[in-house]
Amino acid sequence: MAELDGKRALVTGGAQGLGKAIAALFIKRGAQVMISDIDEGGVKLTADELGENCRAVKCDVTSAAEHAAAVQATVDAFGGLDIMVNNAGIEVVKPLFHHTEEEFDAIYNINVKGVWLGMQAALAALPQPGGVIVNMSSLAGLGGVPLFGAYSASKAGVVQLTRAAATELKPMGIRINAVCPAFIATAMVDRLKPIVTEIVGVPFDDLAALKQGRVGTPEEVAEMVAFLASDESSFCTGGAYVLDGGLQAGML
Repeated sequence: MAELDGKRALVTGGAQGLGKAIAALFIKRGAQVMISDIDEGGVKLTADELGENCRAVKCDVTSAAEHAAAVQATVDAFGGLDIMVNNAGIEVVKPLFHHTEEEFDAIYNINVKGVWLGMQAALAALPQPGGVIVNMSSLAGLGGVPLFGAYSASKAGVVQLTRAAATELKPMGIRINAVCPAFIATAMVDRLKPIVTEIVGVPFDDLAALKQGRVGTPEEVAEMVAFLASDESSFCTGGAYVLDGGLQAGML
């Protein structure tokens, strides 16, 4: 079990879904957690729900200034920052060349630029050595996925940013890894279910059962993030860790 006693973390996109599950598990394992989100009201409600070891701050991840402010808020609240989790992201599900330019730009600004800005801001506070960054990618970032073209490309960008940053920051003793889940039971998946069903012509749940056995849980993703954030993973950096029920391993 990944222990996080005394660790101080900042989790972006923490109002709901994977971010909320990650924050909840971190707190359970002994960490103090700042959750950030563009939904200021939602993130404050989540922090209240998670208790005294959780605080909230508004953050638009496309803004360097707001990232810096979120890092500073974490340092002010807890006395430092040990773990940065870049979780915030968006999806657009449609054929690749049906995307508008605005949709394509939004995906890249949030999913790729947002991760880059988050890592950059965290460097001002992370201990050297000993700092940890975990970036949320996706199984879609490791292969071409119809209807998820721009999203897949953005998540591939997260994997490559992770690898490059891990290599550059290795001499400083900062570890950086990416997590690549398949379909997980979140609001994002709930949103895409009817879209995929309509376009593909197969009920989404049947498709997920065929490809990955079942839909994963946010708690399962949180366990992987907690492991990568903990000292138990001290020899892990520059990796892209897959949680997919064997989907990637099968050819059919």
